[in-house]
Amino acid sequence: MCPRLAGAMRLGPRPATLGLLLLCAAAAGAGEAEELHYPQGEHRADYDREALLGGQEEVDEYVKLTPEEQHKRLKSVIKKIDLDSDGFLTESELSSWIQMSFKHYAMQEAKQQFVEYDKNSDGSVSWDEYNIQMYDRVIDFDENTALDDAEEESFRQLHLKDKKRFEKANQDSGPGLNLEEFIAFEHPEEVDYMTEFVIQEALEEHDKNGDGFVSLEEFLGDYRRDPTNEDPEWILVEKDRFLNDYDKDADGRLDPQELLSWVVPNNQGIAQEEALHLIDEMDLNSDRKLSEAEILENQDLFLTSEATDYGRQLHDEYFYHDEL
Repeated sequence: MCPRLAGAMRLGPRPATLGLLLLCAAAAGAGEAEELHYPQGEHRADYDREALLGGQEEVDEYVKLTPEEQHKRLKSVIKKIDLDSDGFLTESELSSWIQMSFKHYAMQEAKQQFVEYDKNSDGSVSWDEYNIQMYDRVIDFDENTALDDAEEESFRQLHLKDKKRFEKANQDSGPGLNLEEFIAFEHPEEVDYMTEFVIQEALEEHDKNGDGFVSLEEFLGDYRRDPTNEDPEWILVEKDRFLNDYDKDADGRLDPQELLSWVVPNNQGIAQEEALHLIDEMDLNSDRKLSEAEILENQDLFLTSEATDYGRQLHDEYFYHDEL
């Protein structure tokens, strides 16, 4: 793993669930994927289609569409992105659409997971069912007894945090989580009543001196600077993020709201970056917006971008159907 990726994984908010921990572990292959995606720094559009369309079945389905049907569905998607119906797609309209797409697919995935976790199909996911799906058995740790083994103790802490968030998501205090509560558990960033819990959990993890804020030192975690050497690149990147992205009032520490911008995944920046990229690449007359003609002229680029979720929207009636 490259040092910068190792640093990013190390400094990111420690995952509240083992599921997120596994996602972090999976990021270990990101360096190799980046090389395949951008060999010698050049973007491979076909990689997007191959790797991000949504699996081989969806790739095959994409190929089956006739050019005429691709054209028809793409024009329908363009019409929906154009919120003011002026015939042009602005950066704001593209960014809003991409963010909506992110949320739609996150919710769809949570709904699919709900069915898998609900072992007895009673319409709710119990804590035992969650454990069985995640670990193949029911796990029960004593909240007040630490384990001697460091790895086991780390897992115990993660598991107890899982349980706390599960209980917080359970608004009606029933025996399990209904679909809406399960979504709150899996995606607390999308649910208002989970916001305070997310902030408090982050403070418990990172606010070592208990002052209600996270300093730069606390943000950097276990990193200790070697005065005889320059900081590694990934530390410089993290410091820059702290100072320029998160610490909005420049007081050298993150208050609860600033902390939220760190610990909660923020798709807005990604969406804005992709929107700007599309306009930079496809805007033929330099008016900083895209006409239907400009998009159709660069159809392949548009279909291998976040704006169509790498073409997947052309196979999802939620996006290309006349009524969204």
